[in-house]
Amino acid sequence: MSELLRRIDARTKLAGANKLEILLFTLGVDVGTQRKEIFGINVFKVREVMRIPEITRAPDMPPAVEGMVSLRGVLVPVVDLAKYIGIQTDAPPSIMIVTEYNRQTQGFLVGEVDTILRIDWADMKVPPAMLTAKMGGLVTAVTELPDKQLVMMLDVEKILSDTTNYDDSHIYANLTPLDCPNRTVFYTDDSSVARRQVARTLEALGVNGISAMNGRLAWEELQKIAAQAEVAGRPVRDYVQVILTDVEMPEMDGYVLTKQVKSDPRFAGIPVLMHSSLSSEANRHLGLSVGVDEYVPKFEPHRLAEVLARLLK
Repeated sequence: MSELLRRIDARTKLAGANKLEILLFTLGVDVGTQRKEIFGINVFKVREVMRIPEITRAPDMPPAVEGMVSLRGVLVPVVDLAKYIGIQTDAPPSIMIVTEYNRQTQGFLVGEVDTILRIDWADMKVPPAMLTAKMGGLVTAVTELPDKQLVMMLDVEKILSDTTNYDDSHIYANLTPLDCPNRTVFYTDDSSVARRQVARTLEALGVNGISAMNGRLAWEELQKIAAQAEVAGRPVRDYVQVILTDVEMPEMDGYVLTKQVKSDPRFAGIPVLMHSSLSSEANRHLGLSVGVDEYVPKFEPHRLAEVLARLLK
């Protein structure tokens, strides 16, 4: 498996071309449906794939959290994805995928790891409403394999919010309202949890927000705002003062959205703030290379507030 993940860091350049690589995995055969569904996770976020080490049970943890494992002296929480999703499988998990989100490390227990798939973000589609309802909003994007099997990208922010203190109310404490009325931030993220986090931060700051679910929808909405400004004979920055974007989104990622904004003179003077769980230096530099003005890792509301205060004032 080390060979499977070899040279992950070298793949960072794919993101700037609206491409990504996803690690495919399954949770086992669903006893209810007799199907083996395929899921995906961005390779950028995978740090290791291993056989499940000894797990130390801990009291008062959510049902899907199996406990903690020690990886090189660091205690890492472990989530059983099948339990979390509510799938009863024909066999227990045998593999742990170690991931890093927002500078936090966690392990996800899965049945099998398959392969790495290189794909264009344009081929990652917004999930149909029926699937969204069935999975409780847990799937943020879907794509089809050549054999017509569906690959589902999980909303890891939602998983972390439900199983850790990732979204506890205390992280929004002590945010001071900004003394700059009538300011609006346009923000886009495919994760409902991430959008809620941004909305709560803006509310605490006393700043207006307009949201979109992915880069393509964001670009369409921004063009409508630009057209409205043009009819009124006013600059777009009278309507929107900051554009905040995630990186990973179906149909158009944050890098391509930033390129679109920065190449359109109508948006001159409006800073773009990249807000991503891809918190490595390589990703930050890539964001800056396509014109991003600031880069803030998810989710640090006080840091986000600090940057927004500077940009909005």
